[in-house]
Amino acid sequence: MLRPRDPAAEVYVDGSALSRYVPQAPESSAWSAWAAEHEATAVVSSVSVLEARVVAGLVGVDAALAVLDALVRLPRLRLSDQALRRAVLLPAGLGPFVALHVGAAQAHLDVRAVATYDAPTARAADAVGLAVVTPGRPTGWWR
Repeated sequence: MLRPRDPAAEVYVDGSALSRYVPQAPESSAWSAWAAEHEATAVVSSVSVLEARVVAGLVGVDAALAVLDALVRLPRLRLSDQALRRAVLLPAGLGPFVALHVGAAQAHLDVRAVATYDAPTARAADAVGLAVVTPGRPTGWWR
């Protein structure tokens, strides 16, 4: 079953983008500017949270706190059975997190874009017709 309409959810944020809340991360300034304007339309999943927490944990306590602060504001979407089915149908060779991110974005009726700094995720999202949002990088950088 597809998720019900949620007019606020337009951009699925993967772990690579979520980790840009860490001030020391590359492109964090561009991400912060984008988030200030678009955060109300963003959603994350448990996979996004896991990836960002691993990155933040490697950087230190302040980084972990920056990610946790963002998570208080960002709604989390559940990885539904539909998301898992979509992930399984993606081309072979994608990593499991890439497939889960793109499957989750596809399964949510209102998500139209994926925010990512990961080239395989950007390519997979683009291939299924989702827009790719990567503040600080040129359009089509993943090609």
